[in-house]
Amino acid sequence: MTDAVRVRGLRKIYHGRPAVDGVDLDIADGEIFALLGPNGAGKTTTVEILEGFRKRDGGEVSVLGADPQRAPRSWRYGIGLVLQNASDMADMTVAETVRHFARYYPDPRPVDEVIDLVGLTEKAGRKVRTLSGGQRRRVDVAIGVIGRPRLLFLDEPTTGFDPEARRQFWALTRTLSAQDGTTILLTTHYLDEVEALAHRVAVLSGGRIRATGTPRDLGGRDTAEATVSWIEDGEHRSTTTAKPTGVVSELADRLGDEIPGLLVTRPSLEDTYLDLIGSSR
Repeated sequence: MTDAVRVRGLRKIYHGRPAVDGVDLDIADGEIFALLGPNGAGKTTTVEILEGFRKRDGGEVSVLGADPQRAPRSWRYGIGLVLQNASDMADMTVAETVRHFARYYPDPRPVDEVIDLVGLTEKAGRKVRTLSGGQRRRVDVAIGVIGRPRLLFLDEPTTGFDPEARRQFWALTRTLSAQDGTTILLTTHYLDEVEALAHRVAVLSGGRIRATGTPRDLGGRDTAEATVSWIEDGEHRSTTTAKPTGVVSELADRLGDEIPGLLVTRPSLEDTYLDLIGSSR
């Protein structure tokens, strides 16, 4: 697989202090990659450098095979943006809005195809201001993909969504990755969203990458000790072990096949994330 994004030693300094301090990053073509970090971690600065909107002070950056600081206008046609606070054309219809943005690209997707892709065919003639928050967000995605981007930036895409709208948006994101091969860089504070969507994730804190991996193995999560809990003699009991299967087998020998209150847990993604950013601080 080739890399849609390759970053080595990225640095950005504000007022003499590094906001991004030697970041290395690789994102493969077609990958959904989540970039996590607390406020002030350097996420926004890093993403804006990748998008070509901010200059770096050091390091090497390649996005879709070009340096964003020196890339020609044609390079930008391969980039799609869905910003957290996207502005919309409230008094235009969905179709008019998407058609307007299609004119900025040399080879846009068919407007009707994009509207159908984001699930707004029945709302195509409705004014944007009459849509729900989730539907407006779908308009933002339609604008982001109308130019056939190879790389799509999703910045806090489901903030304010109800559970149903979030699940629908997740399905749309998977479709873009699986069917179109679009590379997606996702920033979000919702860790369940990361587990649902991301192939890999990086944790950024204090301007540095603290860990990179899949949501399952990030920070050694998949090999961390497990906690086995059960009920015995009317009391809740638990033990922490690196070999939970052996503990469960021992309990089954003593208590029978149906172990009361049995629960085996490893650190959640949230536990691992908080540990990583806590250690960095």
